[in-house]
Formats: sequence, structure tokens, C-alpha cells
Amino acid sequence: MDDSLGPTTTTIAETDSYLAWKAEEPDGETSYHLELNNVTLHFFKEEWQEFLDLMDLVLDEEL
Repeated sequence: MDDSLGPTTTTIAETDSYLAWKAEEPDGETSYHLELNNVTLHFFKEEWQEFLDLMDLVLDEEL
């Protein structure tokens, strides 16, 4: 079986309940994924950056 057509995945961060990972697709697109218990969110690169910007704002408010 040839896996060269599938994405290359990398774990970004992981806890007991949550997982953040990214997938490098063969066409050069990168997608990001958050697994939060039984919910998975999928982001394209631009959406992921906007999500990270949002989390920065949340953290600024919490500190």
C-alpha cells in the first residue's frame, strides 16, 4: 500500500482529554485539528491563525 497520497500528521499538543494536531496534505495545504472530547474542529491555515489570535485575546482577558 502506498501512503504517499495521504497527509503527514504531527501532534502539536496533547492532554488527557484534548489533542491539537496538523496535517500536511500532498497538495501543500496544511490543516489544523482540535479534538475536544467528542468534538473535532477543523481549520485551514488562515482560520487556525485567527483562532490563535482569538485565544490570545481570551488569555489577555483572563490574566
